[in-house]
Parts: sequence; structure tokens; C-alpha cells
Amino acid sequence: MPTTPATTTHTSSNGAANAILLELVDEHGVTIGTAEKLAAHQPPGQLHRAFSVFLFDERGRLLLQQRALGKYHSPGVWSNTCCGHPYPGEAPFAAAARRTYEELGVSPSLLAEAGTVRYNHPDPDSGLVEQEYNHLFVGMVQSPLAPDPEEVGATAFVTPDELAERHAKDAFSSWFMTVLDAARPAVRELTGLSAGW
Repeated sequence: MPTTPATTTHTSSNGAANAILLELVDEHGVTIGTAEKLAAHQPPGQLHRAFSVFLFDERGRLLLQQRALGKYHSPGVWSNTCCGHPYPGEAPFAAAARRTYEELGVSPSLLAEAGTVRYNHPDPDSGLVEQEYNHLFVGMVQSPLAPDPEEVGATAFVTPDELAERHAKDAFSSWFMTVLDAARPAVRELTGLSAGW
């Protein structure tokens, strides 16, 4: 796995660890500053830039990931293929491709923008808040996965019916349905009507 700011602790020349910063935005997605990652998620939450990726196989099945149990936010729940935050100044598309590789060990064979969605989702278990301006991406995955166990607990490819069954019995991230519903037009364009999304 490549070493990046997302997979290693920043260390300055004096040996102190540097905080991971997120890009704060206004209601229109215009950058207005930065905040430390955990601080941005403390109630009531600071609106920040994020991304969500939905990858599909050649049969039109969505790749889900179960978040690793060691994650500080929403551990052990199922969610979309990949999600995260661009670093300040990093393009959302580049961040989405980077994190997909870091978390799942695979580069999408196709990745396209699918709009944005703004939401506010408190997580009752952690007490943290997802106050996000989220850039959505849809694409295809055709290579074998090699998930990082520190990031991903499990993966599954699902049809719409299988997703409905799983969603009824398993815990999902608080933001999952919001981002999926916002991405559906692009998902349908990618997978075709016969896939059922």
C-alpha cells in the first residue's frame, strides 16, 4: 500500500505529529478555510468538502464496504464503495481515485462525476456529525480487490434487491442512503435500466 497522508502520521522536522486538515466550504461549495479532521466532526459540525464513490462490476452490482472496526467514526457499518475528504487544495476527483486505491487496492477502470449533495447527519453512536458538501462519483471496477484491513472490514457486490435485504438487517452509515439517492441518476446512466438502480 502506498504511503500517503491518509495512511501514515505526518511528522514535522521537530518530531511532532501534524493534524490532518479538511477543507471548509460555504453552502455553495466555495472554500472558506480549513479545520482539523476530528474538530470538523464535533457537534454541531463544520461544513466541509467530502466525496463518495460508487463502483460497479460488469454485472451492474454495487461494491459495498464494511468499515473496519478500528475506525473512529462509524466503525463496523456498511457503506458505499469509498468515501472520504480531499486534502485542502486537492481536487475531489483526485482524492476519490486516491482513497479508492488506498482503501481497496484497486483503481477504477472508469470514474465519472455524478453531482454533489449537501447533508447534515449526526452519528448517535460516536456523537460526531457529518456536515458535508459531498462530491459524488460513479464508476466501474474490473480488477481483484486487495482491501486494507485497517480501513475495510469486508466487501460485497450487491444487486438492488440484495442491497434492500442487507439494508433491512445490517447497520449502514448514516449518510449512505442520502448519497446513493443523490447519485442514482448517474448510476442508472452507467449501469442501464436493466440493472434496477
